[in-house]
Amino acid sequence: MFDTHAHIHDPSFDIDRVDMLKRAKRAGVGRILTVGCDLTDSARALETARAYGLAASIGIHPHEAKDAPNDLAGALEALRASGVADPIAVGEIGLDYYYAHSPRDIQRDVFVAQLRYARASALPAIFHQRDAFDDFVTILRAEFARPMRGVVHCFTGDAAQARTLVDEFGLKLGIGGVVTFKTADALRDAVREAGLAHIVLETDCPYLAPVPHRGKRNEPAFMPATAARLAELFATNVEEIVARTNANADTLFGA
Repeated sequence: MFDTHAHIHDPSFDIDRVDMLKRAKRAGVGRILTVGCDLTDSARALETARAYGLAASIGIHPHEAKDAPNDLAGALEALRASGVADPIAVGEIGLDYYYAHSPRDIQRDVFVAQLRYARASALPAIFHQRDAFDDFVTILRAEFARPMRGVVHCFTGDAAQARTLVDEFGLKLGIGGVVTFKTADALRDAVREAGLAHIVLETDCPYLAPVPHRGKRNEPAFMPATAARLAELFATNVEEIVARTNANADTLFGA
């Protein structure tokens, strides 16, 4: 399995990172992408990736947009040029109107700048979108065009949103523990609507642990619970879910 969105460099793993990664391997998680959320966090993601044989991404989360440098492309390029590790994506980037950690206009400006950097660098984008779908799509229509690649991580939208993201932009949808929640019927409908060809697996650890681990610190070793729930949704077996989502992730990240 490929955990396409994790935060392995998060301080909550400092106490047991080696053991946690051993548990992931035993659970069948062979690849992990640890995702940056600001410049300092992205540097830590790169360092962790190098130390533990992981993949990493660099980017500024919409929560942190207010602190983005004026020369954002230059700052991201400096991370790439640092030689610590080679990032495989730009992200996570996007819009979050649920919280007001950064003003909306600044979020939009920083999102656009990072999309343009991803396009110029021929890197896929890892998107964060919460309660901002209309503005998110408006920016994609202006700035995102195939052959650009991207994934909407922790997708929790409805079937209509899934169809827009998949059909109009060719995006993948990152599906994690939320799909196992009792109250997530609308998300499960959206996942069926999108189809298995457009889904990748993720944990977003240490957040959003799947049932039956809900309430615990999430980690990649819990991913089989998500794969099992998807196997039920698509009336297939876990092996098929893993094979298809791994192939989707390979296409997404150019493996």
